[in-house]
Amino acid sequence: MSGRLSAYEPHARALLRIVAGLLFVHSALVLLFNVPPSIYPEPPPETATTLFIGGILELVGGVLLILGLFTRPAAFVMSGMMAVAYFLYHAPESLWPSNNNGGAAILFSFIFLYLVFAGPGAWAPDNRRVD
Repeated sequence: MSGRLSAYEPHARALLRIVAGLLFVHSALVLLFNVPPSIYPEPPPETATTLFIGGILELVGGVLLILGLFTRPAAFVMSGMMAVAYFLYHAPESLWPSNNNGGAAILFSFIFLYLVFAGPGAWAPDNRRVD
């Protein structure tokens, strides 16, 4: 059975890439435009610049992932961004993800790291480019 499923691996990887990109675009819209309105309190003003830069990176990186364009470099940047986000914003509360709400940051970091090495999967213009 695994042989039959392996034939669909590029399509499953593409779905992972697209869904992760959609989630990042959603997060960017919340960070940049508060759309849809967040249920969480307004972040402190001293984090505004960092959150704005993070929102821009999430928007651009998310769109690139959805399109399957420049997947490896975009995923590399976003993997690092999520690692930094975990250690700057989540870890100071507690090292444990269950106590600091940072599980998603860790998971995204490793999903993006996987895409750096595995590539975009199916349905990506990157597959037509010569590296």
